[in-house]
Amino acid sequence: MSDQLPRDDANENDVTVRYWASARAAAGIAEEQVDARTLSALLDEISRRHRDRDRFDDVIATCSILVGDTPVGAREPSTVTLHPGDSIEFLPPFAGG
Repeated sequence: MSDQLPRDDANENDVTVRYWASARAAAGIAEEQVDARTLSALLDEISRRHRDRDRFDDVIATCSILVGDTPVGAREPSTVTLHPGDSIEFLPPFAGG
């Protein structure tokens, strides 16, 4: 069984989205390719793709997001530009100390 969605429409402009821990469980996959130019467009697309998954949007809303090694923080998603080949990491809150 594959850990990624099929890439029927593979695009050289795609970014790689990686899900960790509970985000991975909510998505049902570890990573996928998405054609998006802003974080806002990416969030819309992954929400559409996973609309049938229980809790996906709720879990993603709690995640810290990294574009490459850079935390997005409280920046407005529509102002976060994505480039082909970028990796976007969704890191849910982790317990521990």
